Amino acid sequence: MTTSHEPAYAQDGMPKERYTAYHAERAKAGVALTMTAGSAVVSRDSPPSFNNVLAYKDEVVPWIRNLTDACHDHGCAVMIQLTHLGRRTGWNKGDWLPSISSGPHREPAHKSFAKVVEDWDIARVISDFADAAERMQAGGMDGIEIEAYGHLIDQFWSPLTNALDGPYGAGSLQTRMQFGLDVIDAIRDRLGSDFIVGIRYTADEAEKGGITPEIGLEMAQILKATGKIDFFNIIRGRVHSDPALTGVIPLQGMASAPHLDFAGSVRAATGLPTFHAARIPDVATARHAISSGLLDMVGMTRAHMADPHIVRKVMDGREDDIRPCVGATYCLDRIYQGGEALCIHNAATGRELQMPHVISPAETRKSIVIVGAGPGGLEAARVSAERGHKVTVFEAADQPGGQVRLTAQTPRKREMMGIIDWRMAQCAARDVIFHFNRYAEAADVTALNPDVAIIATGGLPNLELFEQRGDADYVISTWDILSGDVKPAGRVLIYDESGDNPAMQAAELAAEAGAEVEVMTPDRSIAPDVMGMNLTPYLRNLQTHGVRLTIAERLLSVARDGNQLAATIGTDYSDFTKTQHYDQIVVNYGTRPLDDLYFALWDGSSNQGQLDHDAFIAGAPQTLTNNPQSTYQLFRIGDAVSSRNTHAAIYDALRLCHIL
Repeated sequence: MTTSHEPAYAQDGMPKERYTAYHAERAKAGVALTMTAGSAVVSRDSPPSFNNVLAYKDEVVPWIRNLTDACHDHGCAVMIQLTHLGRRTGWNKGDWLPSISSGPHREPAHKSFAKVVEDWDIARVISDFADAAERMQAGGMDGIEIEAYGHLIDQFWSPLTNALDGPYGAGSLQTRMQFGLDVIDAIRDRLGSDFIVGIRYTADEAEKGGITPEIGLEMAQILKATGKIDFFNIIRGRVHSDPALTGVIPLQGMASAPHLDFAGSVRAATGLPTFHAARIPDVATARHAISSGLLDMVGMTRAHMADPHIVRKVMDGREDDIRPCVGATYCLDRIYQGGEALCIHNAATGRELQMPHVISPAETRKSIVIVGAGPGGLEAARVSAERGHKVTVFEAADQPGGQVRLTAQTPRKREMMGIIDWRMAQCAARDVIFHFNRYAEAADVTALNPDVAIIATGGLPNLELFEQRGDADYVISTWDILSGDVKPAGRVLIYDESGDNPAMQAAELAAEAGAEVEVMTPDRSIAPDVMGMNLTPYLRNLQTHGVRLTIAERLLSVARDGNQLAATIGTDYSDFTKTQHYDQIVVNYGTRPLDDLYFALWDGSSNQGQLDHDAFIAGAPQTLTNNPQSTYQLFRIGDAVSSRNTHAAIYDALRLCHIL
């Protein structure tokens, strides 16, 4: 199954065409159950934090019907998760109503001071849950899942967040649970006994003073005794902050399936059907979860974002073809920063209406020459080869991977090489020709008489300082540190102008090597492009090593002062300046396109490098012709165009090549 998650594809709070296409893709590929929404909100004072589906509106019903019909057509069951977010949202959105909770403390992640609920709030929300559940039944859902971890129901259940007196108060487990039990009663009374109703709840908060495993098992017995719950979906941990969230939903470099045995203990104690998902990234772990009796249904949600066709490939005996989830968690980080869920290396996920997951063969076979074997170049090679074209790739290095290989030098990031290894295997299966250790010149490309030349040469570190011309004197790049070409020593400044991973990685390596490290950024926060969940292990490690984090300060210039480097430092907020001394200064300011070959081929190409943006966006063929005498089209992708990220390079390649 795919467990409930909010990809943030809703439009006007409704699960419209894009939302439906996303779930239908996984349904037609063999998923048994898709649990939609993460979560659909039942009340107006639970405004969306993640572009949630608005289950409190009657107009949601026909959109739900479209979604369920689309999945049922492929034999896939569909459920939806319902919630009131409680304090896990903001008051300054939607209808500008105060958030509510069972206590006064704000949630660190969403920073909302909640109104402590009154009796009439409780009665109203119980009714809202029943109303929303009835809408989901009318929309053809096979069942619902009540959300009780981190949201309002769990805020009542947890001793850490319930500060109430009386029948719903903190006095006992029974009184803390009473609100959730009343919600279950109201839903079951409204929907009848045949409709599936389950609950996803925290059976161990893994925090002092919170729900313990013993309390969690007692809660399971209380829930089972109602006779009104059909399944459990087990969570371990809290989600009130970014660090806590990474314990519930582990990232790359963290253990796989860390809570699987715990979920199995709940199943063993209760005998109720039990679901669970927490970094179960591969089929082998899923098989173990089922065959050992730990789970009845195994959730592989991020894995199905990376490859929606996992089940189909297993059924067809093609497990080696499964695109791996590398645990980058680009998907969730984007959601928690107000974006839409995107997979770092499957650019078709969430774009099912425009981009294919299965590449169709071309009518005419072409010769495609690609220069660069980083993620963008390899995606271009893979897609072009799946189209049936003859593909040749030049790469100046002795191995593929580009900047991903550099990223993977950090032990915690080694899984990123799955992005490269999978594509190399796909290319090998389709007879793509590789020339490594080959710095391609224009003549090397044209000698192959290509129909299309794609420049995916990436970029080189930019060592300029903001709005200066030429590299700053005496500084080195994050690449120098990550590659091991330069050993960090003494007092090291990591100056981060880009706000992305290389600065954080370089800081980790320098600190672990024993250097005294300061990370400085002109931004008002550290590494904003890394985003919350992925920033957590960086900060955990950097703080352990005593790394100083400096915001809102800008490196203006660097001069030699004896054996040290004198850094002139200013700020965008005033005329203040100061001078500080370091032994090394490392600059992270993106890359400059390595585009010499592109411009060398420019004159001889039929389109002279021009990209039809409308066609590119629509996924239509490129037909611009500026030089009719030429026999080849020329394009560049990824960092060879401008400094961006891995997903951008792969998306460039997919939407260009799937139609070549």
